[in-house]
This record gives sequence, structure tokens and C-alpha cells, in this order.
Amino acid sequence: MSSPAPEVIGLFPVPFMRMPRALPATLVSALAAHFGGNATLANNSSENLSHTAMLKPGDSPLFVEAAGLITPLLAEFGALLFGEPLGWSLKEMWVNVLDTGGRQAMHNHANSFISGVVYLTATHPDSRTVFIKSPGGTDFAFRNDHAGVVTGRYNADKWISPPPEPGDVVLFPSYLLHAVPPNPGARRITLSFNAIPTRLDSWGYQIGFGG
Repeated sequence: MSSPAPEVIGLFPVPFMRMPRALPATLVSALAAHFGGNATLANNSSENLSHTAMLKPGDSPLFVEAAGLITPLLAEFGALLFGEPLGWSLKEMWVNVLDTGGRQAMHNHANSFISGVVYLTATHPDSRTVFIKSPGGTDFAFRNDHAGVVTGRYNADKWISPPPEPGDVVLFPSYLLHAVPPNPGARRITLSFNAIPTRLDSWGYQIGFGG
């Protein structure tokens, strides 16, 4: 009789939600055309990366339509984070334009709980969004890095998101570090957003968040 195989259990995974074609092609094209030319704010990490100002969903009918499609996804993803359906509101939205050679440095998003990206144009495979493990607090002091190491889900430092298509939406916890490698392809336009719940309740201690 053979011995039972050991069981490996992944503890406390970080959720990442992907919804293909969440926004219809007509809305995606309209967002890219309208806001792609209004991304005039420079980014100090790359001269080929620019943004629009932080906008509210109500600042444009296009944003209102996009928010209506994104908000149900926030409720579903928020239930994974907090264990129950909550009301959610989009706190801010902005458009990023990454021209050839541009990149986005590693960062996360403050003052929010869920962050997300809507891909408005095709993305070169080399400039897919990369998610990075937190650099401290959860790793050993010694490393084992050499040519013979097999990288897996428990020892990898980063994870490259699946190839996106225009209209795809991804959601992730706002604390998760992420970046975009140098873009060798054509102009890449994305719509980013941050969201907050209406309230959180910890055994009677309640805190509410403004919209």
C-alpha cells in the first residue's frame, strides 16, 4: 500500500478578478478617442507616459456609462475582500496614455480599497501589467536565486497578467504593487480607477466613506 501524497495548501491568496469584454467596443472606442488626446499631465517615471487629471464618474457621459458596467463587478470583488456584499462607489477615474518606449514605475494606490484597469486599446505582450510581491515582511532573510531555480507561485517575485483585449476590466486590492514594463508597441491607452465601500463594520465599530 502506497503512502498518501502530501497536500500543499495555498494560504491567504490575493484575489485578482478579470472580466473579458466588460465594456462594449463602441464605448471602448469612444473613451480612447475622447480622452486619449486629453492626457496632458506628464509622469515623472517616463517621458512617454501621460495622464488625464483625476476625474469623477459624473464628469463625462462616457464615464457614467463605464461606471454603470464596472460597479457590479466591484460588489462581487468586494465580497471576496470583506466577506459580504457592500455598496461601492468609484472614487476617481483617469486615463493613461503609454506611447512607444513608455513605462509605468512600480506603485500602488492610496486611500482606496479596490483599484482597477480598463484596457481601451490593444496591448503589446511585453507591456502587460505586472504585479509584484511586497518587498518586505513576508519573506525569508536569505534568498535562493540561481539558474537552476524553478519559479512557482510560492517563490515568484512577480506575476504577469494575462494578455488583455480592449474592453477587458481587471480588479485588484489597492495595496498590490504593480507596474508596466517599457512598451515596444503602439500607443497603449487604459482607464484606471479607485473605489471605496460605503462603510465597514468591525463588531459594531463602523466607519463610512464619502463618495
